Amino acid sequence: LWLIISGVITSTVLFIFLLVYLSWKRKTADSEQVILLHELGVVGDANFDLNGQGNVNNDFHLFSFKHIASATSNFNPSNKLGQGGFGPVYKGKLPSGLEVAIKRLSTSSRQGLIEFKNEVRLIAKLQHDNLVRLVGCCIENGEKILVYEYLPNKSLDFSLFAPRDQNALDWKKRLDIIQGIAQGLLYLHKYSRLKIVHRDLKASNILLDSEMNPKISDFGLAKIFHPNESRAITARVAGTFGYMSPEYAMEGVFSTKSDVFSFGVLLLEIVSGKRNNHFHDEEGPSSLLAWTQAWELWREGRGLELVDPAMDDGMCQNEAVKCIQIGLLCTQENPRDRPSMLEVASMIYNNDSSQLPSPNRPAFYYRLQEATEIIEEQEENWTVNQVTITEMNAR
Repeated sequence: LWLIISGVITSTVLFIFLLVYLSWKRKTADSEQVILLHELGVVGDANFDLNGQGNVNNDFHLFSFKHIASATSNFNPSNKLGQGGFGPVYKGKLPSGLEVAIKRLSTSSRQGLIEFKNEVRLIAKLQHDNLVRLVGCCIENGEKILVYEYLPNKSLDFSLFAPRDQNALDWKKRLDIIQGIAQGLLYLHKYSRLKIVHRDLKASNILLDSEMNPKISDFGLAKIFHPNESRAITARVAGTFGYMSPEYAMEGVFSTKSDVFSFGVLLLEIVSGKRNNHFHDEEGPSSLLAWTQAWELWREGRGLELVDPAMDDGMCQNEAVKCIQIGLLCTQENPRDRPSMLEVASMIYNNDSSQLPSPNRPAFYYRLQEATEIIEEQEENWTVNQVTITEMNAR
């Protein structure tokens, strides 16, 4: 009998000890998550939910890995939306019914971890109709996962540059997209709680919702500026050639005017339907940037030749030419010559284009001249793309 009683007591003590240990381990894990949330600047700035249920009414959620795995059917390849430098992106569905895009950090991506923290710090504090919404994240068991609202119409580059069909973007929709991007960028530069320079604005980072409204995404390279800070310098130039301003690509200097330059490039792409790095077609050179086609045609009064022929007859010619002029103003060589996003937004919404200043030769005009001189000197069969990248990488 004594042996039975001893066994029962021992089992009870062990069971209680196990419960205490599991409770302690869970509290420790939750505590570590909350500490990381504090480090990311989320606690105190947004509501968060340690249960990870994804209630739509809350601002920000800390999801469990179990919920993420369930939402993606254990990261089923059929739910994969794409693959980026950060890692794979999956479509998922939360218990609340909310569809989300789930970006999972590759375990080998050290830079991705920096961008993960940067993205959470920034987007959790931002709220605007033209910025992608960060629903939450998962930081459990070494996983680093970002959960965004799901936007069904993919990215702008898909709509602009995919093989054409009868569903090509009409002018009204393109103008709406231009206005939306301008409003989102203006919010980042002037009206949000933080002054933010995006540093990687491009067509593939503009996502489109079910109504084709644009939302700026991917804040991994974004930089917070202090109110009295006008520019910054970095030794690590990161971004996308073609969209980078010359002072950033060549010297590592960036500011809100760097984003203005990127917006100008994007504006010319939207109007023309051509990628800025599209160098050759059957008729010869056609790059908006490397061949300065936009500026020279606009100067000669032939700006309409830049307009995407896939657009329907409902296009307003004056609006299209005005947008080309604004794009050229944004891509001028000297950052001081470029308008602010507040001025850009005013230009876009102002129907009177006669008051717009005339743009100087854009930055890429001088890059082309330098590239041409190199080609003539070397007398080699280099492509324009090779020469341009060599010039852009020079320090």
